[in-house]
Amino acid sequence: MDIQIFTKIKQMLNDAVFENDYDLDDILEWDEDFEESTSYLNDSNNLAENINFKINKSGNSTRLNAAISALLSMARYSWEQGLAAQAILTLEEVYNLQSCRTAYIGMCYDAVNRQSQDGRLGNIGQQNGVTDPVVIVPVLMKAHELTKDETFKIAIDKAKDWALNKAPRNQNGIVYHMDNSKQFWVDSLYMFPPTLLALGYADEAVKQADGYINALWDSERKLFRHIWDDEQQKFAVAEYWGVGNGWAIAGLSKLINGLPLQYDQVRRKYIQIVTETINAALQLEEKGMFHNFLDKSETFLEFNFSQMLVYTIKIGIENGWLLETLQNKADEIRQIIRENVDEYGFVKPVCGAPFFDRPGIAPEAQAFYILMETAGVKPVFSE
Repeated sequence: MDIQIFTKIKQMLNDAVFENDYDLDDILEWDEDFEESTSYLNDSNNLAENINFKINKSGNSTRLNAAISALLSMARYSWEQGLAAQAILTLEEVYNLQSCRTAYIGMCYDAVNRQSQDGRLGNIGQQNGVTDPVVIVPVLMKAHELTKDETFKIAIDKAKDWALNKAPRNQNGIVYHMDNSKQFWVDSLYMFPPTLLALGYADEAVKQADGYINALWDSERKLFRHIWDDEQQKFAVAEYWGVGNGWAIAGLSKLINGLPLQYDQVRRKYIQIVTETINAALQLEEKGMFHNFLDKSETFLEFNFSQMLVYTIKIGIENGWLLETLQNKADEIRQIIRENVDEYGFVKPVCGAPFFDRPGIAPEAQAFYILMETAGVKPVFSE
């Protein structure tokens, strides 16, 4: 991947900011029109020289640029690569930043380069993930649409075969999170059903989502537990992990927004679950932060679930299925998060990679900062 272009874009944004702190939310006005082609891949310097932003005063562009830089600097496992690619693609979609294509298409090429024979994408080392490696598939689909490179089509077909046929699952067909244990993890609600939906398998997406909900949703506490051991028929981790609840509500929001009209009853069910989870979680908020295990005050406080919560609220309000009364709380939490982006662009403290058992930094948190900042924003030049 030619990273020169992305470096130049970020530098141009920083130059435009001068002494003030600006917000991409307010405006990005383009002085040049670009052809709908992939020629930018061969002439990145020319593209960078032709992009000219005007950014009106508001409050967050420097933080967002720093967060992007921090994300691109980090080592990433398969799901982290997929989520990063989703975030960069979203920047293009919301702000008409066609320059972002170089970054997310490059991420896709690297995920394909690391695709295993069984179809799992972006594998590094001896990773046992089953659902994590397919989260990048929707971005690969976009990359194939733009480049027409059959490399992506072949990789998508292999990943689809993994998801539909080869991935280990229980007798009811619900896919496990890892290949070395018969467990359902709440993380899979984000990684797997939305990918199946993007591939055109709505029935299978609902089947998998319902399987995870049935195993992990606590209908009394209105929160998701983390890991169900299907072999032992008990919870391997019964706690209400904050980031895990974030994966659940963010993943379900993708299904709510993407399922065809004939799935109205399913959508209503998912909306109720997401709404109840948000309301239950907000009772446990502490000045914009949440404990790693939401109801256990002895565990550390962190911001990544906060970002995932704000993202879901913004997406839900934008699409008309969450009440606007949540807007002020989401804005309040978002501002607190913004104030906790450090000089290098890292959001912290968050549930920290690579073991997620202590406060630190994480690629997924950087990606969700970007997703949070783009959620609910009206796309530039939208028709």
